[in-house]
Amino acid sequence: MGTLVSLISGLASGEAMAALQRTRTTAILYGLAGIFALSGAGFLVGAAYIWLAARYGALAVSLGFGIGFLVIAGLILAIHKLTTGRRARRRARRRKADMTAVGVTAALALLPALAKSKGGLGAVLAPALALVAYAIYRENVKPGPEDPDSDVKP
Repeated sequence: MGTLVSLISGLASGEAMAALQRTRTTAILYGLAGIFALSGAGFLVGAAYIWLAARYGALAVSLGFGIGFLVIAGLILAIHKLTTGRRARRRARRRKADMTAVGVTAALALLPALAKSKGGLGAVLAPALALVAYAIYRENVKPGPEDPDSDVKP
């Protein structure tokens, strides 16, 4: 049995090392490709500048390129700002669902042990009734105004 475990662990660690080597090689190749792509884009921007400068003048083209790059940077930041809130809400929903699942799993795992103990039934039913009562309360309570300092009363 020990040799089988040793063989499986050796295979797993060998596979892990091979996967790590492949990942490292891929990362290096993607890094080199990225460097060459950025260099190519820089030369294309330079060629466009030279061509437009010969046609419209160096000052006008410099101003145009500067304004264009600032507009692109502003658009990128604005789009990021707009999508950050949505991503945060999505992460919060996912985290809440995960915590609920963990809580339910833990409760179900502890249920047999609590049922066998002296105060087990009361220890299980009291929190369950409290949760049901709280859920009913939350469902029936009316939401208040957005701004608690506002002068408008519902």
